[in-house]
Amino acid sequence: MKVYYSEHMETVKVSPKYQVVIPKSIRKVLKIKPGEQMVIVEKDGIVRLIPIGDIRKTRGLARGLSTKGLRDESERFD
Repeated sequence: MKVYYSEHMETVKVSPKYQVVIPKSIRKVLKIKPGEQMVIVEKDGIVRLIPIGDIRKTRGLARGLSTKGLRDESERFD
């Protein structure tokens, strides 16, 4: 199992309604506001929350970003 660490890492608890609270320190770094939508993705037992922002604000965001390891070679369609 891969374990990912970040300088912005917090522990949260799942409520009886399966809800989690994004800690204030993470909300501040990501500039998440109430009412914003997020995508939740699971891969290999890792859950990722991806904020959905204004597409115009993301222009150039991925420039120079490596996509290596983003998906498994087994997911390719030949």
